[in-house]
Amino acid sequence: MPKRILQGTVTSDKNDQTITVLVERRFKHPLLHKTVRKSKKYRAHDAMNQFKIGDTVRIEECAPISKTKRWRVVTEATA
Repeated sequence: MPKRILQGTVTSDKNDQTITVLVERRFKHPLLHKTVRKSKKYRAHDAMNQFKIGDTVRIEECAPISKTKRWRVVTEATA
């Protein structure tokens, strides 16, 4: 099964080797046909502590690294 890859913005880098990434998705409401924005935060492994708040990054699923970390940073997303 392929690993999911998501793109989001770093909202926190205070923990060692961990960043919090806010991923926003947009979809059309099935009944109202209005565009809805939903967001979710993921904790991702950043081994080199190279990403800072405001960076846009890509994260991918991985085996559990800690109690809350199930994602790792792949690369910085190019805009």
